[in-house]
Order: sequence, then structure tokens, then C-alpha cells
Amino acid sequence: MGQNFKLYSQYYDLLYRDKDYVAETAYLIGLLDKYHSKGNKIIELGSGTGKHANLLAEKGYQILGIEQSSEMVEIANQNKKEGVSFQIADITDFRSNISFDIAISLFHVISYLTTNENLIKTFKNVHQNLNRDGLFIFDVWHSAAVHFQIPEKRTKILRNQNIEVTRNANPVIYPELNVVEVNYDITVNDLKDGTIQSFKEQHPMRHFSRPEIELLAYATGFELIHNEEFLSQNIPTVETWGVCYILKKL
Repeated sequence: MGQNFKLYSQYYDLLYRDKDYVAETAYLIGLLDKYHSKGNKIIELGSGTGKHANLLAEKGYQILGIEQSSEMVEIANQNKKEGVSFQIADITDFRSNISFDIAISLFHVISYLTTNENLIKTFKNVHQNLNRDGLFIFDVWHSAAVHFQIPEKRTKILRNQNIEVTRNANPVIYPELNVVEVNYDITVNDLKDGTIQSFKEQHPMRHFSRPEIELLAYATGFELIHNEEFLSQNIPTVETWGVCYILKKL
């Protein structure tokens, strides 16, 4: 993932303030109940500013968040709940001296792993850090939707009392790699002093089909037990951009 989030982390919560973290946390807990996970120790890959972690902690879970961006961890540590801790590390090679009952990775973090090598390293690392029969739950971009809908240029503008952020997205598609490189031009207008800051980012995103995830699970010691549209629980279709996968450690 490189330095994708270095500056982006400062404006992350504003850009995604409409994201329903409460509903997503309730959905995740529903999956844990459905697939009979009795443990309460969770490791979260790509924990961002810690919003999911805090909500899970309020429900009695103990969370270790793995996040590559030190800026995001700094933000997360300002508001973390009891039972939550964060570690600055790459999800492909993090280390922990305790084992976990559940691993989660939300908001398409796994889609940032665009190479087979990094995918296998990450899945093996998760496997090593999970207890037997532990669950690995994550969501990714869905290949059928990417092929059907075809990513297009988009502009998003948001503001609060301090800043206005304009983000232009220009996707470049690499069909042989199952990757969409989303190129962002971001402008931040400080509403207090009128200064403007602009920067560019690249977010290469890999999309997946069920057979691909099934093979990856088999190769790294997991069993794919279910997949569904994230949050809605519907069967994935060409209209489904994000698909949630539930794997169990063998």
C-alpha cells in the first residue's frame, strides 16, 4: 500500500463521515453469532482511525488493530476505548505474541494487496495468529461488478466547519491483473485562513471472484464457508461492488 494514506489520513474521517460504522459493526457481530465464534479476541487488519475497533470494544471484544499509517494510529489513539490497542505494521508481515479468535479486515483493505505474493503472505500470517477454527472475515471488490459497471471518473466534495475537501477520482483499468488503479487529485481548502493544499495519490485495488478466494483459502490453510454482499447479506450479483467472505482456519 506504500504511502497512500500518509496525507489522506488527515481527511479520512471527513471523506467517510457518511459511512455507517454502527451498522457495519452490528453486521459483523451478527456474522460472528451465525458462524459460532465464541471468542472475544479480535485482530483487525487495516484498522484506520479505530472506529470499528471502538464499537467492537463497547460490545465486549478485545481488539488489536494493525495499521500501516502512523498518522491514522495517532488519530486512533486519541479516542481509543478500553480493550483496544494499535500496532503500526504492514498487514503482510505483522507480528503478535498472542493468538486471536477472529481476524477482520474491512473497507476493502484486502483489495489493496494486488500481488499473489502479498496475498499469500497476509493470509498465512493471519492463519498463524488465529486459534484453531478461528474466523477470518473480510470484504473485497467484486470482479463481476467491476467488469459489468466499469469504474468511471468521479468527484466528491465534502466540508465541515474547518475545511472543504474536493477529491477527483480517475480510474485506470488493468484487466489482465484484475486491478483498478484509482488516481486521486485531492484539494483541501482551509476555511479559516484560505490556504489551499493539493496532492495526488494512487490506490491500486484488486478485485476478486469466489473461485479465486476459494483457491487462496485452500492454499493458506483456510476453508471458505460463506460469501455474501457486504451489509445487505444478499447473494452477490453484477450490481454488488463489495463482497464479504468468511473463512475458517483448518
